[in-house]
Amino acid sequence: MEPVSIDERTLREALRIAEALVFASAEPVSEGFLAERLPRGIEVRPLMEQLKTEYASRGVNLVQVSDHWAFRTAADLSFAIRKEDNEVRKLSRAALEVLAIIAYHQPVTRAEIEEIRGVQTSKGTLDVLMEAGWVRFRGRRRSPGRPVTLGTTRDFLDHFGLEELRDLPGMEELKSAGLLSGRIPPGFNMPLPNLGDELTEDEDPITPLDLEELGLLTPGGEPDE
Repeated sequence: MEPVSIDERTLREALRIAEALVFASAEPVSEGFLAERLPRGIEVRPLMEQLKTEYASRGVNLVQVSDHWAFRTAADLSFAIRKEDNEVRKLSRAALEVLAIIAYHQPVTRAEIEEIRGVQTSKGTLDVLMEAGWVRFRGRRRSPGRPVTLGTTRDFLDHFGLEELRDLPGMEELKSAGLLSGRIPPGFNMPLPNLGDELTEDEDPITPLDLEELGLLTPGGEPDE
C-alpha cells in the first residue's frame, strides 16, 4: 500500500483535533485513542511531537507519558498556581524508600522489598502508594506461595515528569542530588527496571480470585467500593 500524501491543510486540521482531544481529557490520552479519531494517513507520534514543539514555550506544555499524551503546566510556572490545600502530602521516609525500590526493581514482591530494605514493610506504607495511584499489582510470581508482584503506574510517570521508566535518574544524578552516599560499595550498579507493562516469564496474570483475596473485589466478583 502506497503512503497517503498529507497536505498542509489536513495536517493542521489533524493538529487541531489532537489538541482538542488531549485538552478535553482529564487523563493522559493514548496514541491508540488519537489514531482512531485523526484523519486517515496521519502518523500519531510525529504529529504529537510537532504539537509538543509548538507548546514548548507556552504556559502549558504537551508532555508524553509512556504512549499517552497530556497537557501540563510548564515546570517553571508551577509556583504561580500551586495552592497549599491542593498539595499532595509528603511521603514518609519509609514510603519513599519503598517507592524507589519498586520503581527500580519492578517487578518486585513485598518479601524482596523487605530484603532490600532490611526491615519489614507495613501494609499501610503500600496502601499510601496505592491510594496515590503510583503503585499497582502486576501479577503473581511463579514461585512457592505465588507472591504478588508490584510495579509503578502511568500516573507515577506523569506525576514525576517521566516519559518512560528509562528516564529514572541514574547513579550519577542521584549522587549529585545527595541521594546516594559518596562511599558506594565497589561494583554497585543501579538496577534497570522492567520497561514495559507486559508480564515477565516468571509472572502470571492477576485473576478475579486473586483480586478477591487481595481485598480488591467483594465475594462474588463485584468491585469493592
